[in-house]
Amino acid sequence: MERLKKLTPFIVMDIVKEAAKYKDVIHFEIGQPDLMPPPKVKEELLKAIKQDIFSYTQSEGLEQLRQKIAQFYKKVHDIEVDSKNIILTPGTSGAFLLAYSLVLDYKKRVGFADPGYPSYKNIAYILDIEPVFINVGKETNYNITKEHLKNRNIQALQLSNPSNPTGNIYEEDSLKDLIEYCLKKDIAFISDELYQGLSYDKPAVTALKFSKDVFVINGFSKFFCMPGFRLGWIVVPDRYLREAQMIAQNIFISPPTLSQYAAIEAFDYKYLERVKKIYKKRRDFLYHKLKEIFDIPIKPQGAFYIWVDISKYSVDSFHFTKELLHKERVAATPGIDFGYNKTQKFIRFSYTNSIENMEIGIKRVKKFLFENF
Repeated sequence: MERLKKLTPFIVMDIVKEAAKYKDVIHFEIGQPDLMPPPKVKEELLKAIKQDIFSYTQSEGLEQLRQKIAQFYKKVHDIEVDSKNIILTPGTSGAFLLAYSLVLDYKKRVGFADPGYPSYKNIAYILDIEPVFINVGKETNYNITKEHLKNRNIQALQLSNPSNPTGNIYEEDSLKDLIEYCLKKDIAFISDELYQGLSYDKPAVTALKFSKDVFVINGFSKFFCMPGFRLGWIVVPDRYLREAQMIAQNIFISPPTLSQYAAIEAFDYKYLERVKKIYKKRRDFLYHKLKEIFDIPIKPQGAFYIWVDISKYSVDSFHFTKELLHKERVAATPGIDFGYNKTQKFIRFSYTNSIENMEIGIKRVKKFLFENF
């Protein structure tokens, strides 16, 4: 079909596959936590297995877990969220699919930041929705502003806060302005907050602070260190709730049962604070090391990525990362995986690796640059 011809590969997954052919690779490519989930997650998972809990749950997910998520919003953000508005999904990808299906019809338009997470546009293509790429850069800290939206014909806006690949965070006032502008213009607002627990210099603010009429997406893959459990959630406004339930019933049947039981014990806030401190320490280490050899437009404030300008060495990020892997066994992600806005001049480094391993990786990168440029 014509719309599927527009799909692009998720290049980072191709790099993971290629890197598996080599021994002793230093991994900067994959956005996957290397830390273990909170300790009781495994205990709860094994408990569910021993009790032979293998059936479907209700389509919205376990009520006990949805209440835990509601408590999470109260504890972390001091915001009341009713568990009835929370729908658990197979990863956050399932939540994006749900949100787009609720607010966008055939050939409608949704705005994304460029550079940005590649699956947003590809899910739009699958649904025959038109992505609108909004060029963002250093001048706005890679944030979308309401000025970006003027004279644009879009019916929904998707942003990530903190962002992949740049690690930028939306300041409270700018996020509030953006939400108010969208709601005034009848633009559905969808906020991907998957990395919100991993914000280092200041807390990231949830979009729910400013309106209950927004879609907020989060999950257990990053901050909670549970990527393989494939479990996300979406907070749905009241007026869309019944339709969201029906879509979930028919598309998902239910979220992964064992993952839901395990996630009940994911809210170990003392452990999660240690996770954040580890990633902050890694960010500081890798940022300063990379800044010695590359230009970095902004210091990331959240997530676990650094967006690196390689243009003084190359303007072909795909070839650069391919050669870096083959010659020095260092895996990084080419910028072209994240859109079209100058992305051929950038690569993304992930700090989901130990400082000891990253130090080895930096030495290899320096060797690669010395011998090839």
